Amino acid sequence: MKRILPAVVAALALALTVGGCGSSGAASAEKRVAVVATTPEVADFVRNVAGDDVTVTQIIKTGVDPHEYEPTPADIQAIGQAELVVKNGVGLESWLDQTIQSAGFEGTVVDSSQGVSLRKGDPGDEEMKDGDPHIWHDPRNAKIMVANIEKGLAAVDPAHASDYATNLASYTAKLDKLDAGNEAAFAKLPAGQRKLVTNHDAFGYYVDRYRLEFIGSVIPSMDTSAELSAKQLTDLVAKIKATGTKAIFTESSLPPKTAEAIAKQAGVKVVGGEDALYGDSLGEPGTPQGTYIGAEEHNTQVIVSALGG
Repeated sequence: MKRILPAVVAALALALTVGGCGSSGAASAEKRVAVVATTPEVADFVRNVAGDDVTVTQIIKTGVDPHEYEPTPADIQAIGQAELVVKNGVGLESWLDQTIQSAGFEGTVVDSSQGVSLRKGDPGDEEMKDGDPHIWHDPRNAKIMVANIEKGLAAVDPAHASDYATNLASYTAKLDKLDAGNEAAFAKLPAGQRKLVTNHDAFGYYVDRYRLEFIGSVIPSMDTSAELSAKQLTDLVAKIKATGTKAIFTESSLPPKTAEAIAKQAGVKVVGGEDALYGDSLGEPGTPQGTYIGAEEHNTQVIVSALGG
């Protein structure tokens, strides 16, 4: 678990002294519920379920690696002023418990992973020992996550419970449509061509859902801090060649250099740039890929096109 630096805590103390804790006091009836969401995916889920009835503060910004995140004084202050904190869970936010303690937060924490069937994690990795945290890459898991969020919102803001229920039903239908579209796209791709190599092992739930074959990853872990040994690099190149894998897919929140070097050795193409996959993050706000559904549609289109071409 990441430690919060004393300087961060000191800065928080000053900020709270000046600004006060906004979650208490005489709030007007019109004041919207303050919700903190940890990741871009979770924040997008909250916005879709909550509509205009809450104010959402997203902690981890677009393109930032969640595995290596360090909280800021602004993050701690936002949590201290929130009424609800929503997290991905499964150990992805290893920094969150200490941050909540530093913020003096006493509200409700929603673990959106509750009820999701987890893939096995790495018992030797402190952050991944609870299981694979990349649960959102299966839309069926996303449906469980948004249902958990709706329950949390309704509990802290019962006056808008019916709104949250209506929004949940609408968004769940969109998730079903996403899942069906992904299935239809992969149905056109022969099973022998469904071989995936990515920057890191972030797509396990996606691979299982759409019956792909995971050949390996440039970073040999679910955690982006791991590095390939010389033997692992050689083995990955050999496996890519032996299986007839067509491409290595880079990810938007990770540097592509190692993937490019491995692809050169293996004699395959690199899929990156605007076609980079969204593994741990979403696209820029205001773009289609800046939403969970848009990012997942992008991933499917890119993978099917590259492997079927």
